[in-house]
Amino acid sequence: MTAVDSTALPTALPLGTPSAPVAAGRGRLASVVHARVGVRGLGAPVRLLLWGGLALCFVLTCLHSGLPTDRIVLLAWVLAGLAVHAVAGGVRRVVRLVLDWLPLVGLLLAYDASRGFADGLGATVHVTQPAAVDRWLGGGALPTVVLQQHWDAAWWEGLAALVYGSHFVVTPLVLGILWVRNRARWARFARLVLGLSAAGLVTYVVYPAAPPWLAARHGVIEPVRRLSGAGWEVLGLPRAGAVLADSQAQVNQVAAVPSLHTAFAVLICLTLFPIARRLWMRIGLVAYAVVMPLVLVWSGEHYVIDTLLGAAYAVGIVLVAGRLRAVLARTGLPGVRRAAPVEVPAVATVDG
Repeated sequence: MTAVDSTALPTALPLGTPSAPVAAGRGRLASVVHARVGVRGLGAPVRLLLWGGLALCFVLTCLHSGLPTDRIVLLAWVLAGLAVHAVAGGVRRVVRLVLDWLPLVGLLLAYDASRGFADGLGATVHVTQPAAVDRWLGGGALPTVVLQQHWDAAWWEGLAALVYGSHFVVTPLVLGILWVRNRARWARFARLVLGLSAAGLVTYVVYPAAPPWLAARHGVIEPVRRLSGAGWEVLGLPRAGAVLADSQAQVNQVAAVPSLHTAFAVLICLTLFPIARRLWMRIGLVAYAVVMPLVLVWSGEHYVIDTLLGAAYAVGIVLVAGRLRAVLARTGLPGVRRAAPVEVPAVATVDG
């Protein structure tokens, strides 16, 4: 909120002709307000042109290369949208965008780069242990095998593809929306994203594990198909499935424990549920956190134990972050107390 927006105007003015200082103050305030309105009026066509150009670029990119599924590529599109939004707010808004997002993007790039070679550090890949745990959970049968044998409806394949692919879209999108609507919540969520990513990476290095589809390929368990991209054919978007398969082939194939797909779905639910005002929003958030692990187990991407650990990681990160924030606040360190969210009625909440 700018100085003009936050200025508290007096509720009553002296009777009679205003004095010269008061009149001058009014004149300056009016000129500032009119200047702001004028800039907005002149800027509206430019903003529409920028948004239209960005949308056109996105459509052309999708037509040429298919729907983007790489998290970094999607984050770049979100940043492009935020840049268009920030340009309308002036130079200071653009500078804030760069200062806020540059460290986050740098750390996420480092995470993605390290994830690619985490499986080459010499640790033993665990293949039988996760399957044995799932057999115990399933009463002797693997849940993935049971689901694939009895659940093959076309509508479910399409839904599963969308839910699985949403993992690459939802987190960058939530980050972008929170930055626009509530920067304090954005900062907290960004720290949770980085903490969860780091915890997952450490586990991948220490405990590399094969997912069901890979264990089946090596004959360790019954035949299991990798179905996470099968639904794109049902949806009439085969190219999106091909792009997803290509990106899957380039990442760590034994980064299965924990399931970060589940972890981030649960993290988003935990973050947005308290500020979701409508019942259908809360139902949607809980459903997303429940359907994601179901899709992962059915598609052969994860065992049930992987998803349970992913949910536990998300809950643990939230609890640890809350505890750490409380400890730092009690120490009275500069900036810690100011990080608390400040609710201003004139600013829209995240759920609009």
